[in-house]
Amino acid sequence: MSLRLSTVILPVDRWHEGGRAKWQRAEELGFHAAYTYDHLSWRSFRDGPWFGALPTLTAAATATDRLRLGTLVTSPNFRHPVTLAKELISLDDISGGRVTLGIGAGGNGFDATALGQEAWTPKERADRFGEFVPLLDRLLTVGAVSQKGDFYTAEEARNLPGCVQRPRLPFAVAATGPRGLKLAARHGQAWVTTGDPKLYETGTPEQSVEALRGQIERLGKACAEADRDVADLDKILLHGFTPDRNRPLESVDAFVDFASRHQELGFTEIVIHWPIPESDFAAGKAVFEQIATEAVAQLG
Repeated sequence: MSLRLSTVILPVDRWHEGGRAKWQRAEELGFHAAYTYDHLSWRSFRDGPWFGALPTLTAAATATDRLRLGTLVTSPNFRHPVTLAKELISLDDISGGRVTLGIGAGGNGFDATALGQEAWTPKERADRFGEFVPLLDRLLTVGAVSQKGDFYTAEEARNLPGCVQRPRLPFAVAATGPRGLKLAARHGQAWVTTGDPKLYETGTPEQSVEALRGQIERLGKACAEADRDVADLDKILLHGFTPDRNRPLESVDAFVDFASRHQELGFTEIVIHWPIPESDFAAGKAVFEQIATEAVAQLG
């Protein structure tokens, strides 16, 4: 399968002061999709501009025609399935059916406590995620839903006319643990990973490739248990969190080498960050655009 190349545009620019131009340029460069993070704030960007994901994607939908759009990723940290479903159906309609929902269990960042709650433990996050995803699936595919869960309740929640994409917009489930991989196998049209975080500081690229190979093998087992072919799921790697860091964005050749190693593992899509100066995602704009326009053709 040929490899797709996408980008993630962090929501740090005012729409009329560079924001719109980035999304339009992403389409011009031929990226398969452009995603954005769904956070209230994030790491080193906490004290600077940071806009909401779904309004940003709605604006991007009206400023582009072909580019797929999505979150990478949203989570239960500050979302509820009922309200999220309504917003996603609206976004899918406005975009003409170009939305992919990247979704994960969340973490211990600023989102975890912004609403005044104590940060959830990994088990608590997994418990909520395990209820969140199936309920959201139902809300996006059934006209009216009533369900009372341990964490989330829907009472006659109506989502007519439903998604433009049928039976609903696709889910890209971010997961590496057994419970998350089962959710990806049962509800996902794609699976997302950033690699093994334990290897980021001291690991090697070779160790990272082996760790990713293991993740894909475990995904395959989860799919087998769900009576599903793992080949049916797209496999998405969000670049920038493996020991390679930003080195693959130093040249087209460096990126092609990085991408080919991960394509051989079975990845069908690699997502690179739109360059942001003086940040972890700093990269040369000219080389970034050259990668966007030339690298995929070299990968076949």
